[in-house]
Formats: sequence, structure tokens, C-alpha cells
Amino acid sequence: MKQRCAREALKLIKNNMTIGLGGGSTISYLVGYIKEAQLDVKVVTPSLSTAQSCIKNGLHLLPTWAVDHLDIAFDGCDEVDLKLNALKSGGAIHTKEKIIASMADDYVLLVDESKVFEQLPLNLPIALEVFPEALSYVTKKLNNMNASVEIRPTSSKDGGTISDNGNYILNAKFEKVKDLKKLNDDLLAICGVIDTSLFYNIATKVISVDQEGSRVIVK
Repeated sequence: MKQRCAREALKLIKNNMTIGLGGGSTISYLVGYIKEAQLDVKVVTPSLSTAQSCIKNGLHLLPTWAVDHLDIAFDGCDEVDLKLNALKSGGAIHTKEKIIASMADDYVLLVDESKVFEQLPLNLPIALEVFPEALSYVTKKLNNMNASVEIRPTSSKDGGTISDNGNYILNAKFEKVKDLKKLNDDLLAICGVIDTSLFYNIATKVISVDQEGSRVIVK
């Protein structure tokens, strides 16, 4: 299914585009298909593994800081609703992903149908990138919002997960959220929070696949 999803995404890419590519296996397939199609594109990515795949496949890779506009960007997510709000909690690179999404004329999420919901359920925690000095303050604010909070654990080192920017990643689990916009606004308003993995009102399309085929969800 991931290969089919990548094939559908390929249809949206044209020669001479500057595109954004996120992380994950679906994007890895898309990189290979771009090479097969011999498309002349420039790529930015927040993902080291995707960057390495682009180099291996001979794609023209640019640093994100050198780009201020993208024709289209593709990424995956953990959950997405029919209004195209999404939760991306896995990779802890959501700040970089959101920068790329904000630069793109089209921000397209690639998912299997099991990740599509009528309303975002928030079955997974929202990840927040937090300045180290603000750790206790942000934790207190999140607790006051009735969230269960922890520094994201990691098995690769002693201590918690640190972002590529040297900041803490906090997991905040919320139950029965009635107003997603308010939650998004409240989280971003906390001093010390750099950004979150809640992608509210950012995506422009979703390509979803299952055993029966594919569909495109648009606003």
C-alpha cells in the first residue's frame, strides 16, 4: 500500500519543481520513483534518512535554510481527520517538518486509510519541542491543561529525547479534546514551546490508500 501511495504522489510532481520530502518508508519509495521517472527536481527534507536516500538516488538536495518557497511537499502522519488536521508524533522532527510545510504551496499527507478519522482522536501524545530552560514551566502549564506529561524516553542514551536543535521533546497526552483549535492555540502560546506535532489547518491534501484503491481528500 505504501508503494501505491507513493505512486499516487508521484503524479503531482512535475519537472523543475522544488519539493519537500518528509521521512518514512512511503517517502523512501517516492524518492525511488522520482529517480525512475527521471524528474528534474530540487529537494529539501528534515529527515537524515531521506536526505541520504536522495543523495544515493542522485536527486538534487538543498539545505532547508537556503529555500523560501516549495511547489509541493509530502509527508506522513500518525492520524489525520477529514478537515486535514493531523498528528505527527513519531520522529521528533516536527518543527523542521512544519517549516517545510509552511513554505509549500501544497502540503500533501500520504497515509493508509486506517489513519483517517472523521475527527482527530489524539490516540497518541502530542510531541512538543521545548527549550531546556522552560522544561519545568511548560510541564506545569501542560499539567494545568489536564495533560499527562513526560519527557520522551529513548533507548539510545541515558535520559530523554533531544531534538536536532538541542531541545527537549515532551509527550503530552490529552483526553476528550472538544476544541482542537483552542488546544493548538493554547499550546503554541506557552512560553518555551517552540512547536508541536499537532498540524492544525496546515495540510492541503491527503492521499489515502487501502486494499480497494486510493482517494484524495481536499479541503
